Amino acid sequence: MAYVQVPKDLTRVKTKVMFNLTKRQLICFGLAGVIGVPFYLLTKGALGTTISACLMVVLVLPFFFFAMYEKDGRPLEKILMNIWRAKVQRPGIRVYKTDNFYAAIQQEIYDKEVLGIGEGQASGKARSEAGNKKSVKKRAADGR
Repeated sequence: MAYVQVPKDLTRVKTKVMFNLTKRQLICFGLAGVIGVPFYLLTKGALGTTISACLMVVLVLPFFFFAMYEKDGRPLEKILMNIWRAKVQRPGIRVYKTDNFYAAIQQEIYDKEVLGIGEGQASGKARSEAGNKKSVKKRAADGR
């Protein structure tokens, strides 16, 4: 009796179109052939066959990578796009910043009770003075 393996994860199974290749692979290999063969034929007379063949391989190699390389179910262009986004579009260290609303409420309470400043009266200068212990002690000594 014939034994056929059935994959457990059917989402990874790709439909083969022709020559046991997917549509993506056929398109990439076709583009590689359309670019590589004429390049070789036009340059072998001027550069020689060895150099022309090496340059053709270098020229066609990206097409093969785009056709065949896949990591974690993602093709090469998606991987390269994610690298582009991480390194170029949004580079560097992203600093974690929050708005500390609790500290703002504490500052308002402190301004009202200790400094005697009402809402809307507190300026940036008054708030910076609030952190200074000497000015707080001085105001407390004055009886405010």
